[in-house]
Amino acid sequence: MPSVMWFRRDLRLADNPALLEAVADGPVLPLFVLDPALWGPAGPSRRAYLGASLRALDGRLRQRRTRLSVVRGEPTRRVVLAAREVGAERVHVAADFGPYGARRDQEVERALAEADIELVRTGSPYAVAPGRVTNSNGDPYKVYTPYSRAWFDHGWRGPVGPPARASWVELADGTTAVPDAAPPPGLELPEAGEVAALRRWAAFLDKVDDYEEDRDRPAVPGTSHLSVHLKWGEIHPRTLLADLARKPSAGAATYRKELAWREFYADVLSHRPETAREYLRPELALMGYDRPGRQLEAWQQGRTGFPVVDAGMRQLRATGWMHNRVRMVVASFLVKDLHLEWQHGARHFMHWLVDGDLASNQQNWQWVAGSGTDAAPYFRVFNPTGQGRRFDPDGSYVRRWVEELRDPERVPDPHDPDPDTRDLVGYPQPIVDHRAERQEALDRWQAIRR
Repeated sequence: MPSVMWFRRDLRLADNPALLEAVADGPVLPLFVLDPALWGPAGPSRRAYLGASLRALDGRLRQRRTRLSVVRGEPTRRVVLAAREVGAERVHVAADFGPYGARRDQEVERALAEADIELVRTGSPYAVAPGRVTNSNGDPYKVYTPYSRAWFDHGWRGPVGPPARASWVELADGTTAVPDAAPPPGLELPEAGEVAALRRWAAFLDKVDDYEEDRDRPAVPGTSHLSVHLKWGEIHPRTLLADLARKPSAGAATYRKELAWREFYADVLSHRPETAREYLRPELALMGYDRPGRQLEAWQQGRTGFPVVDAGMRQLRATGWMHNRVRMVVASFLVKDLHLEWQHGARHFMHWLVDGDLASNQQNWQWVAGSGTDAAPYFRVFNPTGQGRRFDPDGSYVRRWVEELRDPERVPDPHDPDPDTRDLVGYPQPIVDHRAERQEALDRWQAIRR
């Protein structure tokens, strides 16, 4: 009996349990729904990358003498129509635990049930699905460290291969071309697709032993750059964890902890879906925040006069990605130096990031803003100049992304050029006094504690 494999955040053939379940039913319709609720709000980077990833998946399927059927519209209607057309009794998916995805799947499940079709959830984008790891009382963990220990103790199964043999069906009518959304001019997108993800992972695995030392240095290619591949499920964390298990180094252990952070934040958002927009710790909403204006625009454009902040914001616009250490610095600057609410920054990131993942993005912003899962975080205020000197000691990262500061003869100190040098090269003066704004941030925090 035919079935439908509804691809979402699992754009791969290998290690895809939902696909294996579909193949076990009989002939499979590979389906992707261009959902206007997701496609519309996505920024230009993410739309362009998703289009490239879908074309890569379509190419993989064509090697197997089929294609990806792409339809556009509301999933509650289009999935039912597709299943009916091919005579499917089951629609297979990987479970979605995001606020919108979980709600959408419930609605699609009801619509399918009215047509006597079953929605089958197998696996998820995570090694340990949200809700699987709980404390001794059966409640979700609220802090990372105990969660990570329980997550590791829980464990995960090993990866599985692609279907050895499969037969396929296709939609005859109503399909659309795989989207070819052009990225903004000058945007450098990474290569998309399952093959590219596996190739990038293999290259990083050769140097994962250095990860512990190199991961905080934005000028060094010390991170895996797999976040976008994980976002779209071109590779599954099980694959990474299986390979890391054969690496006894501190670097491999640290990378595994980063995967645990990703899964912890997915767990937090699953249990507290409102925190995609609202404060995890509501008391921080009582803080005195400023209204967004020209300072927000300067931050968005990389014109704050703080070189490492501006380098990060310009890297974001140029590549759809930003180094994780720098993400923390620019987020701290927005909330603690400009006194703006974290949601302004989170929205900007989700618009431009090619790896924009709702759980990781929103919860990391809340962590920096002091309203997230950290027990006592608000008084942590990053000094942007100090962070630049510490993690980009020779200024290579700043010089790469801030063109005005590129010439070492004209700008000997790229992290804190003097006022005359700034005027000479056309780089802005600092828009705030960091020391004063740090104290202001702490004063505002103290005000809501009384």
